[in-house]
Amino acid sequence: MRLKAALVALFAYIAVNVDATIYFKEQFLDGDDWTSRWLESKHKSDYGLWKLSAGKFYGDAVADKGLQTSQDAHFYALSARFEPFSNEGKPLVVQFTVKHEQKIDCGGGYIKIFPADLDQKDMHGDSQYYIMFGPDICGYSTKKVHVIFNYKGQNHLIKKDIKCKDDELTHLYTLILNPDQTYEVRIDNEKVESGSLEDDWDMLPPKKIKDPEAKKPSDWDDRAKIDDPDDSKPENWDKPETIPDPDAKKPVDWDEDMDGEWEPPMITNPEYKGEWKPKQIDNSNYKGVWVHPEIDNPEYNHDSTMYKFDNIGVLGLDLWQVKSGTIFDNFLITNDVKEAEEFGKETWGVTKGPEKKMKEEQEDIERKLREEEEKNKKADAEDEEEDNEEDDEAEDEAEEGEQKEEETKEDAEGKHKDEL
Repeated sequence: MRLKAALVALFAYIAVNVDATIYFKEQFLDGDDWTSRWLESKHKSDYGLWKLSAGKFYGDAVADKGLQTSQDAHFYALSARFEPFSNEGKPLVVQFTVKHEQKIDCGGGYIKIFPADLDQKDMHGDSQYYIMFGPDICGYSTKKVHVIFNYKGQNHLIKKDIKCKDDELTHLYTLILNPDQTYEVRIDNEKVESGSLEDDWDMLPPKKIKDPEAKKPSDWDDRAKIDDPDDSKPENWDKPETIPDPDAKKPVDWDEDMDGEWEPPMITNPEYKGEWKPKQIDNSNYKGVWVHPEIDNPEYNHDSTMYKFDNIGVLGLDLWQVKSGTIFDNFLITNDVKEAEEFGKETWGVTKGPEKKMKEEQEDIERKLREEEEKNKKADAEDEEEDNEEDDEAEDEAEEGEQKEEETKEDAEGKHKDEL
């Protein structure tokens, strides 16, 4: 029985791995040859330039090289083509790494998946895509992961707010779209959100709507509390909110001809009680909150193929950045979640630790340099202060010498006068 179970498990493993397909993979391990696989759009003449770089800090100088934005305040438009496929009946897994080492203030870090009939040379912001996925940061208010699906020609944004990473390190972003209409978003190989297409996007009309024929009955009382009919306002309740200040006196120099008739200033009336309201009691006729009855929405039709894209064939980077320096790497499109997990571990998983260490070492060196610079500035300031003090002492001594010389001269003149 154990042997049979082991064989079943083995065959299942082989079957899963045989079915696994990698549609697109890009790690930029062959230097500048990437330019033969990626095409820049010519829709605009001033798109930002890309360069191959591992950045200022990295875990591996070669493995961490990716496409980096290089010009501030520019749009970028670059794409790569692969053999077209359909995700019908299979999971679709889209994965990549992104590093905002420039302390990004406003810019995209997302990718787009296009149909194979995209004209890459004319790709631009309004080009119709299938999927838009990845981080987007702008100021303090926007730090989210976009998950946008195109359904019947319309782009639909996810209704949930998924927070992205906003530090300077490399992070792994994974989108899993399943044929059962469910999805999952992972950051750094950990699930951060999941659900269903029908619940988390407004692709379909709602299943239920309020019955247009139903109306709240005219005698429906939904007041839980009512005014006590036996409660009445006290006779001495009404008092003005402000009164003339009884302690105020007309100034002695008040001239009514010039200043007009004098009136005392107004003050808050200590006897003012505010607006009177009868006390509240339970409503004996209360029927509860009326709930509008719902009916099946005649415009709703279930669609079990919302997840499906028939002609996937291009991955594009179509974005805007105020401050450049973002690095994209380790692109993967597959139908196998385990394959994506392992690829993430073999790439980002291996270099994330050394990258963080290198960054911390650089920060430590920069901190020490700043401290040394501050120390030198302080020493220079102290030296300058000492020099000024020495100059002041020399000036004082010179003044004292001049004063003594003057006094000596005066004494000599006095003696000379005495002798005469």
